Amino acid sequence: MVRKTLAGGFVAAAGLVALQSPAFAGGLERGGYNIDLLFDPGKVAAEAAATYVMPQRKLKNVQDVDTTSGAFPFNGTAAGNGGGDLNGLSTSADGSEGYWVPRIGIKAGIDNADCMFDYSEPWGAHKKPGRDWAGANEDIETKVESRNYALTCSYRFDAGPGQLRIIGGGFYQEVFGFQERLVQDFTGVPPAFGGLQSGVGRLDLEGDGWGWRAGLAYEIPEYAFRASLVYNSEVKLNDITGTLDLSQVNGTAPFDVYGSQSMPDVVELKVQSGIAPDWLAFGSVKWTDWSQLQKVRFFCKDPAAFAGCALPGGVTALDLGYRDGWTISGGIGHKFNEQWSGAASITWDRGTSQGYGTNTDTWTLGLGAAYTPNENVEFRLAGVIGVLTGGESGPVTLGGEAYGTRARYDFGDDLVTAISTSVKVRF
Repeated sequence: MVRKTLAGGFVAAAGLVALQSPAFAGGLERGGYNIDLLFDPGKVAAEAAATYVMPQRKLKNVQDVDTTSGAFPFNGTAAGNGGGDLNGLSTSADGSEGYWVPRIGIKAGIDNADCMFDYSEPWGAHKKPGRDWAGANEDIETKVESRNYALTCSYRFDAGPGQLRIIGGGFYQEVFGFQERLVQDFTGVPPAFGGLQSGVGRLDLEGDGWGWRAGLAYEIPEYAFRASLVYNSEVKLNDITGTLDLSQVNGTAPFDVYGSQSMPDVVELKVQSGIAPDWLAFGSVKWTDWSQLQKVRFFCKDPAAFAGCALPGGVTALDLGYRDGWTISGGIGHKFNEQWSGAASITWDRGTSQGYGTNTDTWTLGLGAAYTPNENVEFRLAGVIGVLTGGESGPVTLGGEAYGTRARYDFGDDLVTAISTSVKVRF
């Protein structure tokens, strides 16, 4: 009974789990990696998907930690590198921005071989708390974006009651973005001492690199069973280039900087299986090596460009201080009739922040539906609601390095929602 029922178009409900985007995960996760299209039973299949995420993270009880100033008359405090006393500004701020996560792909199969090309945006972040909060010396706006172009192939052969699939591929990745923060508050400073400048510094950066993936999958189509284990390698951005603009701080012309960093490697296990007529269970476990993102340091290409270029730790740095990420998800799918199927899932993501930053644990509930008017077209729509758990951010020491030395704040449990849609066409 189960065999006959699940052998039809029930794969639509199983695929709904892909719409529960990993965009809520910690670190710089956005769309992550997804190769589900490779398993589509059609000879040729194309898919386009988009997810819009709406986090509602609110920062409160904000304090400027270092109120020293390097600009006369030192704003009533001792001279130093704190950038001034910002504690007269707002003690709350918006710690998140909404964003889109797109994905497009096409897959073709010949005999037992399948190949898929896809475009995705696996990594990203966007915060824009602005200039008028007490933590502006930590962040005014930070935005990171990525583009990933991948080719993934597999070959399957009979093994027992099902088929074993060997998976391999490679991808080219671009990562780029900027950060603005208040380096020096010139409020009340006479023009002769820099009072006509905004005090805002800006770092722009970009880098690219190559990665690869390998994995195995075992499938028994008549039972809608599939188990896959896939490893995605790190992407070494060995030549991150950019500019540091301090012209509004000390009049220095923008100068070139460079750095290096690797984007994380990822291991993911996914399992799905028919459990009763028209019912399917699915789940996944993912590990992401976010702990390799700590301080991303930048150095001057021309050591004479600025006095700070002589600093041994670099002229500036992006402070992240992450720990490894774990994401666990599980759910149930149901086929209502030949055209409609649905699914529900629950996901827990372990936060990557360690006392600095707002990437705490996240719990989400996803609901989705798939409409298949015929065997060649499939539409999906899913919604997600979840909780970004509360916490605090402030000065901490991780691996002998100081983080969060510019601002202290806390945040409660906040809401996150998303809507996701996709269309798939088979030829």
